[in-house]
Amino acid sequence: MAISPVIPVYNRTNLSFERGEGAYLYTPEGERYLDFLSGIAVNSLGHCHPHLVQTLKDQSEKLWHVSNIFSIEPLTRLSKRLVENSFADSVFFCNSGAEAVECGLKAIRKYFDENDKPEKHRVITFDGAFHGRTFGAIAATGTPKVLEGFEPRLPGFDKVAINIEAVKAAITHETAAILIEPVQGEGGIKPIPTEFLQELRKICDEQDLLLFFDEVQCGNGRAAKLFAYQHFDVEPDILATAKGLGGGFPIGACLMKEKVAETLKTGSHGTTFGGNPLATAVGNAVLDILLEEGFMQKVSDIAGNLRDKLESLQNKFPTIVDEVRGLGLLMGIKLRPEFENTKMVEKLRENKLLVNAAGDNVVRIIPPLIIEESHVEEALEIIEKTFGEML
Repeated sequence: MAISPVIPVYNRTNLSFERGEGAYLYTPEGERYLDFLSGIAVNSLGHCHPHLVQTLKDQSEKLWHVSNIFSIEPLTRLSKRLVENSFADSVFFCNSGAEAVECGLKAIRKYFDENDKPEKHRVITFDGAFHGRTFGAIAATGTPKVLEGFEPRLPGFDKVAINIEAVKAAITHETAAILIEPVQGEGGIKPIPTEFLQELRKICDEQDLLLFFDEVQCGNGRAAKLFAYQHFDVEPDILATAKGLGGGFPIGACLMKEKVAETLKTGSHGTTFGGNPLATAVGNAVLDILLEEGFMQKVSDIAGNLRDKLESLQNKFPTIVDEVRGLGLLMGIKLRPEFENTKMVEKLRENKLLVNAAGDNVVRIIPPLIIEESHVEEALEIIEKTFGEML
């Protein structure tokens, strides 16, 4: 049997879409689906947002690519806005979340080498983490699912439980950094406790370590703040993000404090396409919306209502729902063991609601940040109907 022209690394459904508008996707036959998947947290402002569409059209008629040999105005503007609205002093732009993570890992090595401590190179990571699919990122993730067939993994990572004593026990003279998602996405939509993140910051300060947050999924408004760390009163030294930053256009960013960024000298890192005029113009358009006065408050209000309604369903269907968890509009329904999340996702899709599965038997719910209360009501009606059909 001949292989598909497309390498079969994705478990694709037969469903395909012709167009999207706001929170909806439409098949070629005209069937409408409510999209609470958002391209896995990518379509932060829904489909074909007018401001993003117009920005891309305008930029596409002026300049697509010139390489990072030259100054790029949209890149300069986007970097300044991210710095002004975060902990960071400087930003490196790339094309994806995994690239942003790799940039941060390289920055950690460079920082300690420049500070005459090259022996400090190991990074502590955590059970349930997911950091991408490049060699460095899968080594940092450390789970059999992503490592199978790709071992031996790159050395330099020590995976521990989300437990402060486990972290302390893992620190040696070679430890350089701690890498964590403030809200684990693939691992099951698990917000990390505030006290734990604050204790990590304290440990890093005391032990001369760097704190590295992976906000590829939970950043860019997804947690109802521009970045999730802003909920926890903890600032990292490095932060990787992507997904929602481009609203559907590929872009990633690695944000750093000055002490780290200044060690990356000319030629120590780079990218061909990262930060090009098209990507950074769209990134600026996304920030135009995210930084509008009142926008994040509306996201927070909608998220609170969605959570309340999901918890009411938990009370109505206690034999199906074990827990509702998440932060902002990154939510998960943990199902009881008798119900498989993948099958529940299929049933919801049959009823015209798009979600997907995450670890720990969780149904992941990540709608566009522009949803209204009517979309929440529509989604809950579909979920309730589907739960009823599963009993």
